[in-house]
Parts: sequence; structure tokens; C-alpha cells
Amino acid sequence: MPIGTSLRLSLIAVALSAFCGAGLADEAETGFEKPAGVVELFTSQGCNSCPPADKFFAELAGKDDIVALAYHVDYWDYLGWHDTLSSKDNTERQYAYMRTFGGRSIYTPQAVINGRTHVNGANRGAVGGTLSMLKSSGGGMLVPIRVTRDDESVVIEVGAAEPGANLPDTAHVVLAYFEPPQTVEIGRGRNRGRQMTYWNAVSSMQTAGMWHGKAQRYELPASEVLKKGGCAVLLQSVATDGLPGPIIGAAFVNKPKP
Repeated sequence: MPIGTSLRLSLIAVALSAFCGAGLADEAETGFEKPAGVVELFTSQGCNSCPPADKFFAELAGKDDIVALAYHVDYWDYLGWHDTLSSKDNTERQYAYMRTFGGRSIYTPQAVINGRTHVNGANRGAVGGTLSMLKSSGGGMLVPIRVTRDDESVVIEVGAAEPGANLPDTAHVVLAYFEPPQTVEIGRGRNRGRQMTYWNAVSSMQTAGMWHGKAQRYELPASEVLKKGGCAVLLQSVATDGLPGPIIGAAFVNKPKP
């Protein structure tokens, strides 16, 4: 999984504390969240098939029950327009998913749902249907997460695995930093002349800790987390070879207003 360089692991190791706790109380009463799902869109300003997916994604990004993250990739830049939000790390994450799914190629617009499967990101029915299917079949958000913050710290509380739930023994607590909505006028390439507004474009990622199936609490310095702009936390299983697996919990740490 691509790791951003904006937060050093040494800082996280010092600032992050974790402990195992008792079972969680009712989510509605305590503020713990289980969103309907996570949609990760791989897109590019240079891809002429992407604008419909980007517009649909903007709708998803506006929903409170969906954690929607856009990863702008760089492999379409050769067509004449450098995607202003793209990064090599985003492209590497897409390739990592390709290997996880046993594929032989990557494409845009690709929507990865809950880290478990993928569909065309412009296909509203496929995205919505996959979210519903995974939620009803045990592939949704299975672990509740609560985020609280004050002037000094951001606290991420991750719930315990429910008895009998089909969950991995461990998972990574991943922070995904993203940009506020940005309007871009595309001057060259296949989308030349278009003006597009892009939402939740991921700028970096950071593994902040490990979850071991029990309720745990992670404390991070607010000065480091909130200065990045938008931030989401993903509880994602990762294979021993580093490939990303199912996302079993998610929440927003900070979601900038447009």
C-alpha cells in the first residue's frame, strides 16, 4: 500500500497510544459510525471516459453515509495534460488492487468498493448495487469507528470484532488525506476546454497503527492531522505481501466544506 511521506512513522509511534477495552456501547448513543460503504474512484483529468464518473462521484462525496475517496492517477498524462491532482502513489495503489483482484490491467474510471471488488465508476447502478449487495452479504463496514478531536489531539476509537463475525485477525488503521473540492480548467488533452470540480482527491496516505480485533484507541497530534485538510480513516486488512484487502471500517476524521 502506498505510504505518504507527510507524517513520519517516528512521530506516529510517539504520539499514538492504543489500548484494548471492553465491549462498545450502542453505536447510536456513543457516536460510533458504520457507513454504508467506501468508494475509491481511480480517475484522471486526461481520461475522456472519466467526467461522468467524476460527476457521479461528487454526489457520493456529498453523502454523509459514504466514505468516498478519489485517486487521480498519472498514466494518462502522456496524452497532453498533466493531471493536477495525480500522484505516483495513487497509481501504485491501483496496481496493488489489480494484483489483489487477480487482474492483468488497470483502467479508469474504476470504482473499488469496500476494498473487495471493482466496477466501472461511471455506472451508477453497478456502484449502488454493489454497495447494497456487500452490506447485505456481510461485506460491508463491520467494525464501528468513532473520531473525536480537540485543539491538541485527534482520537480514533475502533470497536471490537463481533463474536462470530468473519473478520481478519488484524487490520491497518490507514489515514487518507484529501484535498478540498477544486475546480480545474483543463487546457489540453482529451478533455480540453472542460471545467471540472473534483472532490476528495487523495494527496497522501499514512498507516497509523494496527488493530487486533479488540476495541482500541489511537491518539494523534491534531496539529499534524488537521493541517492536511480532509482526512478519512480506513480500517483495512493487508496481506503479508502488502497488498490491500477488504475495508471493514471507515469514518471521516475531517471533511472540509466546499
